[in-house]
Amino acid sequence: MTGTTTGTTGAAHCEPGGKGQARSNERAQIVLAGNPNVGKTTLFNALTGSSAKVSNYPGITVDRRTGQLVLPTGKLADLTDLPGTYSLNARSAEEQIALDALVGLDGDPVPDVVVVCLDATQVARSAYLLTQIQELGARCVVALTMVDEAQRGTNASHTAAPDPSKLATLLGCEVVAVTARTKLGLKDLVAAIDRALRKDRVAVWRWTPSSALRAHLDHIKSALPSAWCAATRYGSSAPAVPAADDALALWALTCIEPRSGADDDELVVPAELRAAATSLTIERGPDDEAVLGRWAWLDREIPKLVLRKVDRSRTERIDRILLHRGLGFVTFLAVMAVVFMSLFWWSSPVIDLIDQGFKAIGAQLHGLLGDGIFTDFLVDGVIGGVGSVLVFLPQILLLFLFLGFLEDCGYLARVAYLMDRIMRTMNLHGRAFVPMLSGFACAVPAILATRTMERRRDRILTMMVVPLMTCSARLPVYTLIIGALIPGSRVIQGLLMVGMYLFSVLTALIAAWVMSKTVKPLKAKRLPFLIELPPYRWPRWRDVLRMMWSKSSVFLREAGTVILGCSIALWALLYFPRDLPAGSPDYDALIERAPTEEARRVLDDERQAVHLASSYGGRLGHTIEPVIAPLGFDWKIGVGIIGAFAAREVFISTLGIVYAVGGDADEASEPLRTALRQAKNADGSRAYTPLVGMSLMVFFALACQCMSTLAVVKRETGGYRWPLFLFAYMTVLAWVVSFAVYQGGRLLGF
Repeated sequence: MTGTTTGTTGAAHCEPGGKGQARSNERAQIVLAGNPNVGKTTLFNALTGSSAKVSNYPGITVDRRTGQLVLPTGKLADLTDLPGTYSLNARSAEEQIALDALVGLDGDPVPDVVVVCLDATQVARSAYLLTQIQELGARCVVALTMVDEAQRGTNASHTAAPDPSKLATLLGCEVVAVTARTKLGLKDLVAAIDRALRKDRVAVWRWTPSSALRAHLDHIKSALPSAWCAATRYGSSAPAVPAADDALALWALTCIEPRSGADDDELVVPAELRAAATSLTIERGPDDEAVLGRWAWLDREIPKLVLRKVDRSRTERIDRILLHRGLGFVTFLAVMAVVFMSLFWWSSPVIDLIDQGFKAIGAQLHGLLGDGIFTDFLVDGVIGGVGSVLVFLPQILLLFLFLGFLEDCGYLARVAYLMDRIMRTMNLHGRAFVPMLSGFACAVPAILATRTMERRRDRILTMMVVPLMTCSARLPVYTLIIGALIPGSRVIQGLLMVGMYLFSVLTALIAAWVMSKTVKPLKAKRLPFLIELPPYRWPRWRDVLRMMWSKSSVFLREAGTVILGCSIALWALLYFPRDLPAGSPDYDALIERAPTEEARRVLDDERQAVHLASSYGGRLGHTIEPVIAPLGFDWKIGVGIIGAFAAREVFISTLGIVYAVGGDADEASEPLRTALRQAKNADGSRAYTPLVGMSLMVFFALACQCMSTLAVVKRETGGYRWPLFLFAYMTVLAWVVSFAVYQGGRLLGF
């Protein structure tokens, strides 16, 4: 049965009535809500089509999908797809998004209608969110999804799904059965939305609070800001009873914790409301009373409409293998190997093609414009910067293609379940393993892959350790150092390379554990690991490809602009000033008189080396030399480290310029290896010993020498706080460990 609670108004800030804001000339605001994996996004795509746009909620990296919905009257309405959530008990900033959008808080418009997606195969479970939304006084329409799956999963003697009309009578709102993939029921759903726009708001509660809880709710309502009250938000259409304000008071009592606890991830709530919510001493948890009340009603009423459970024997048979302690991990490693190879090797030809294409464009442009500062800026700064952004695109597209496929078919949830057993020992989320594995290819797409985790704390903690994984950009540096400075057979050198990989994994896990214990925003207690294991289904490729492109385009639009700006700034740092130091030879004259092409090339390389040494970047290398000298590095290594911020492998070409062997030098360049072996200190001793090589590899393994990584972290976290923390802690860690390796090695006589 349905009903409303009247309660007592008490001395509340919220009073019934109120004028509200007239919105007759504005578009209707429709919100799409539901649990994860109920077909909500597929329904959103079907309703909005090509009008859908993807952005982010302000300050938080959670996808905000908006689109236009054409009503039967011909008018347009704005449709917003909320992040999937199982309830409104928000304990993190991301979860609060759903509450803000459903209620109209924090600048969000008050929704005129909320479309709640219920899974026809699991109505009771997915209807829990609906009960909370109805308590808020929202106008609701139910979209009964997965109807086709319910019919396929039953035999002829079974009831395929609840009857929509009977379910509507029970829930007190219209229920429309839809199949978004075939567009079945979409017109009926839009018509139901249009009818709901003209209905009164009613706050519907399925349970009655105890007298003790009633008193607590009245106390909390007295601290609710006026902007949060139903009378202000809904205006003349506010529910006639104060139950909608009771719902917000219950949310505050349930979810807000004292600041010192940090368990609510610092929800953005007024100080007066936080104080009121945390000042009460309650013997029985209000959340327990509310949860038990809602579930008691659902468990009593819903089974009357669902006579048979959907047959999921096929999913259960597959899970016997994929969730097996032995076979499950073998299968998982095989799947991850395919993903890893796609990011590491399969994308390489396209990456090389993009790199060569931009070099060819730069060469053509240089030939047309001739030598000059503007030409160098255009070719090396702008075109090179754009190339440094687009070079990530193949990996990012492939990563989101695989993640979208695995998420849509239901396997990614199984991965999280399997890996959580291991990752929980380091206070990491089970889904953190996929980004960490992707970090072996590149940290940029790996950080973007943290979006599969719902909790902000888990995402940030994973972002902080992903750059420690040995990415493909470190391999050329390791190859150069091992080949030039580390003596021994190929077997020993190969084992050393494997050791660097193991070192990165161990360091990342230890760093995650330490930060989860010491960094306050990351110390939030570990919540129980709850995850839905949806039935296996074949992904809809159109939706997977749409998701892949939308997420990749966000990277190009937002993180790409930061990377481009940093590339240009770094180019200027290593390019200016252009005047050679006093006393330098007249290289133009020397090159003109050079007898051979090889002699001219050598002189030009030498001129570039002098330019680089006198540039602002070169001067900075001299400045930081006292800081890096205890690690065994000189100013030339310092200039290489600065140049490596563009990309770690640029370290090699920068050293090639410093040692006058050419900026096109690579890790296999024998002239560069020879120059490193023969480099001498002022006292005639060897500049780069095997111990210096080990110290340098450790430094590159631990330092965040990648502006692209920092740019993406800034974009994903919504500010400079976490990228600065990432850069600081990794730089300090790299210096300390490299210092220990070099100085410890010297004490041992190496």
